[in-house]
Amino acid sequence: MGLDVPQNPRKIPILGVAGGIASGKSLVTEQLAALGADVIVADAAAHDVLKLEEVKRAARERWGEGIFGAGGEIDRPRLGKIVFAEPPGGPAELEYLEQLVHPPVRQIIRRQIEQLASNERTQAIVLDVPLLFESGWNEFCDTVIFVDAPREARLARAAARGWSAEEFDRREAAQLPLDSKRSQSHVVIDNSTNKQSTQAQVEGFWRSLKQPPR
Repeated sequence: MGLDVPQNPRKIPILGVAGGIASGKSLVTEQLAALGADVIVADAAAHDVLKLEEVKRAARERWGEGIFGAGGEIDRPRLGKIVFAEPPGGPAELEYLEQLVHPPVRQIIRRQIEQLASNERTQAIVLDVPLLFESGWNEFCDTVIFVDAPREARLARAAARGWSAEEFDRREAAQLPLDSKRSQSHVVIDNSTNKQSTQAQVEGFWRSLKQPPR
């Protein structure tokens, strides 16, 4: 991936959160933040990148004015319909978007990691990156947490967001298989039942993280 390794001389634990669509990654991230972790949100960085003039210019040349909203900014739902369309068109457009957006997003995240790592109050850093493995950020995580939930539950949560089953399947097909993500992770959090159960698992993980090495 060609990622520059962030400077982390104090060896602050860097945690990644992975899982399927609507598995509960945001819930686990929020719970880690409540326990004292600092969270870097890649989606916020992506929002900023999509506002860069050079990115908007390239997007306009590729997809035309139709992806822009009334305020002159890229409309993410409109763009999503293009890059998550059925093969062969969708995957090709998604690859172009990733090549356009990922490099500046990686630069922003790397700077944020280094800033937090230099802060004496930082206990742990969580990378809230939707495509943690696909973008290569798992390589710099000390621990990757896989949030597990059955497809039926995830599909119901996605439907509550307004997604159709077809859109859910298309987007999931564009990602690494769940078995591959799970096998490459260090910790599995079962989010198939209720929030309290998930929270108890996250708290148990946090306690183990804060224990001094023997």
